[in-house]
Amino acid sequence: MDAARSSSQNLWFQNYYKIRKKVLAIADQYWIEDGGQNQLGFARQKLLRIREDVRVFTDDSMSREVFRIKQENIGDAWGTFAVLDSEAGTCVGKLRRKALVSGLFADEYFILDPMNNQIGRISERAGRATLRRWMPGGGLVPEQVVVEFYGREVAEIKQQFKIVGDSWEVDCSRMPANFDRRTLLAAMLMMGMVERDRK
Repeated sequence: MDAARSSSQNLWFQNYYKIRKKVLAIADQYWIEDGGQNQLGFARQKLLRIREDVRVFTDDSMSREVFRIKQENIGDAWGTFAVLDSEAGTCVGKLRRKALVSGLFADEYFILDPMNNQIGRISERAGRATLRRWMPGGGLVPEQVVVEFYGREVAEIKQQFKIVGDSWEVDCSRMPANFDRRTLLAAMLMMGMVERDRK
């Protein structure tokens, strides 16, 4: 049991992840994959929601939940989201959406540890963000998002367009080895689900 749990946890400390989005369904669907194209997670966007509560399962049968992204307070204008391990019930990290900036000018989230200390930042490159939001046809410009830890750039989330949905990939090899990547994957999912709804 302990070995199985350890193996499961190791899934979230790898050096490469991809998120694929399918748009043909009634609700947008997202698949999380590793570098070997193994499926690690599946999430479906809820159509009606007051508080963000995104659940990630092992696959599209949605029989086993592996982690959850839960908005802490409906009245929180900054939008703080806890990333929770579904089996242990513990918080592995948090995200805080930068109010008045994210969605309007450029997507931006702060990365927090479980104790609410800021350890990093995820932000869309400003030049591309301007093109994507304000130029005709800007939505066709691939998104580039920078990941920083303690003020130092350690990764870039890159978008690729597909015929029936987009994909985002990230190389995590320069991130701290003990950083649970589910917090980063949660930010990628939130940018795909929440920020796109606001544009």
